[in-house]
Amino acid sequence: MSTQSNVSPKTIYVTQRGLPLSFKLDWPFHASTSGADFHVLHSEITLENSDGLRALVAVNLSATLREVLPSLEAKDAEAPVINALRNYVDRKQIEFAKSGKLVPLPFSSRHYDFKRGHWVFGKAADEDIARLIERKVYWQTRLVGGEVWLGDPTEALFVQTTTDHIAEIAAGLAKQGLFTIAGTYATALPALMNQNARFESEMAAARGELEQKHAFERG
Repeated sequence: MSTQSNVSPKTIYVTQRGLPLSFKLDWPFHASTSGADFHVLHSEITLENSDGLRALVAVNLSATLREVLPSLEAKDAEAPVINALRNYVDRKQIEFAKSGKLVPLPFSSRHYDFKRGHWVFGKAADEDIARLIERKVYWQTRLVGGEVWLGDPTEALFVQTTTDHIAEIAAGLAKQGLFTIAGTYATALPALMNQNARFESEMAAARGELEQKHAFERG
């Protein structure tokens, strides 16, 4: 996944609604075999803490958005792809199951502001960024362990801010005794990890809404 100095065996990315996800992306993008003018990246999204629920998706990169990317390699496309997929999960467009078919998802100009020249995944207020940091540190610690990298530019891009601003908000949370910070890495403290009922409840609520939506669509 994203480049870190202390490489984690798995990176947890949390949606705005509180679902912990991990991503397996089959790099690089390849030209569509259907003759259509787009490139495809096969991806697997795992809903963590769910006994193996996952979604298989084909990210279809439009020709218009292709012109924005310096390359189709992970170093240039990973962060926006992960964040686009997180947006789709928050919008209940992705269904998780024990097994399932490959679902195509557009990665298009709706994710990019051509006028201002930047990615668009939803500007978050500081209180929402703080909540995302808390969830990030909790779930990464709970599911993987070790230090949690808060300098990941993917996270800053997701909430349309800077890594410096995330560091400022994280410093405020550290003063509350939720975790300690060394450089750009956080180590969770009991004051955060003992809130497991809160984080589990948030996840259960988001998962329930997601499953209810897809159950309704199936009739």
